[in-house]
Amino acid sequence: MTLGQEDFAGTWQIARQIDDRHACQRSTFAGHAVLTPDGAGGLRYHETGVLRLGDGPGFRAERVYLWTFGADGIAVQFSDGSDFHAFTPQGMAAGTDHPCGADYYRVTYDFTRWPAWQSVWIVTGPAKNYTMTSAYRRG
Repeated sequence: MTLGQEDFAGTWQIARQIDDRHACQRSTFAGHAVLTPDGAGGLRYHETGVLRLGDGPGFRAERVYLWTFGADGIAVQFSDGSDFHAFTPQGMAAGTDHPCGADYYRVTYDFTRWPAWQSVWIVTGPAKNYTMTSAYRRG
């Protein structure tokens, strides 16, 4: 089963863990993502919550992405419209990689427990070395 725009629309609770090998710390994010129609046939992904870096105090964090749905899956863009990555929303799905300067981002999605799902980003390079796991459930 391939998931579509109507499957993702709405509010999702997010629990995220960031294991930063470069900084030797574990960080967390707790919040939610709201996916709403963007007026151009896709969804606007708006994430808000509290990010806690290691043992430090939590602070408000947010991000916005644009999701476009096509025959080959979902293309994700940054809020300015520049390309980020793409993925096929079914089963265990590797997304397209994203180079960022000298650092490199690889993602795998897991939709096998739908409507719960997760993404795992492995980020490596001279400036970054972490694994970020985000678990989503309807909220």
